[in-house]
Amino acid sequence: MGSCVCVPEDKVAMITKFDKFDHVAGPGCHCLFPMCVMSKGGELLCRVGQMNTDIETRTKDNVFVRMKVAIQYEVIREKAVDAFYKLASPHSQISSYVYDVVRSEVPRMPIDEVFLNKNEIANSIRQSLQATMEGFGYYIHDALVIDIDPENNVKVAMNEIEANRRLRIANGYKADAEKITLIKQAEGDAESKFLQGSGISKQRQALVNGLRESVTGFSDAVEDANPKKVLELVLMTQYFDTLKDLSKGGSVVFTDSGDAVRDGIMQANFAKK
Repeated sequence: MGSCVCVPEDKVAMITKFDKFDHVAGPGCHCLFPMCVMSKGGELLCRVGQMNTDIETRTKDNVFVRMKVAIQYEVIREKAVDAFYKLASPHSQISSYVYDVVRSEVPRMPIDEVFLNKNEIANSIRQSLQATMEGFGYYIHDALVIDIDPENNVKVAMNEIEANRRLRIANGYKADAEKITLIKQAEGDAESKFLQGSGISKQRQALVNGLRESVTGFSDAVEDANPKKVLELVLMTQYFDTLKDLSKGGSVVFTDSGDAVRDGIMQANFAKK
């Protein structure tokens, strides 16, 4: 008399004879004869599984970090016997290798390089596990470093460093912009003064030419006229024209620029005291 054993699609069963392994039964229904001799020793899941491992370690610059590593693995159907009988706890075995790789790789890197070399660390874990676990009937699909979490004070310090770096870059751009603005202002001021000087020079040249023409015309019109006297007459005329223009703007007070003004001010201050 026999017995029937049903194996799900995602599993394989270990069939034993007198409690000794006999063969692997794949998915489906199997009849075991005789029942008292043949039995099912156990089942093994063949789906792709994932296990997460949390590891705390120290970096080269003495920063403690917590890393979460995910391992995706699968039982090799052709080596299902090794996977079932050689390992009592596959998860513990995989975790031990992950701990060993992480704690040998990370202490050689500063904290910044740990973030930059996350993929290299994951590849080292996968290669180490693949070489070891294949002999136990497991295939390692991938190893992922899914989280790197340093201490809170370290994260605050790293944020401040990055903020200061960006602020320094922004100040550099601002200084360059101010420098360009000052250069343009200086160039504009120099150009303005150059044009202003050219205008004053032309104005004075025109004034000299006008005086020359006035003196020459007056000398030609009046016989025995001395050019020096004529020039003095012209300047005196311009002087009175200036006084006339000043009087149009309001009250104008003319004072002597000699010592009398100074003495008057000193006497007024002494009287106030």
